[in-house]
Amino acid sequence: MKFLVFGLGNPGSEYADTRHNIGFMVLDRLCRDLGSLETFATRRYASVASGKQAGKHFLLVKPQTYMNLSGQAVRYWMQTEKLEVERILVITDDISLPYGQIRLRGSGSAGGHNGLGHIETVLGHNSYPRLRVGIGRDFGSGRQSDYVLSCFEKAEQEDLPALLERCSQAAMAWALRGLGPAMNEFNRS
Repeated sequence: MKFLVFGLGNPGSEYADTRHNIGFMVLDRLCRDLGSLETFATRRYASVASGKQAGKHFLLVKPQTYMNLSGQAVRYWMQTEKLEVERILVITDDISLPYGQIRLRGSGSAGGHNGLGHIETVLGHNSYPRLRVGIGRDFGSGRQSDYVLSCFEKAEQEDLPALLERCSQAAMAWALRGLGPAMNEFNRS
């Protein structure tokens, strides 16, 4: 059984360690946790890696279309792999959640997130599983873009490995045990 896990972010070294790229960071951790021997390779619309766990095949996809056009990669890889939305997971940053809090859902609004908004537009609905990772909301009026494109503070960086591990575990739980049990386990905090 195959699953597509999309981590949203922006390509390029200038964005690598920014809050907006936490989806890419989670996929790097998930790739390691799956014991994948391959690295991410450039493919159409994305950098892609794969791994297996408990007989399940994970295809990890980092869209290279920039955040605002993430739906192009989602649509392409869903069509290429012939998978329905129940077998995809989108991992993204969320300014509405405190730093370190995660929320796994089966559907929901884009909440002003341009990547999720484009995916919703391309798919024609918002009913697809997503893992939202809290990056906090410590910015003044009109400074949201600067904030999401900034790097994590020193204290946050210290906690980041544990957060990425928890997100990786949540993604695996979603595929191995199902959305409901994974939500019950990981949406508690």
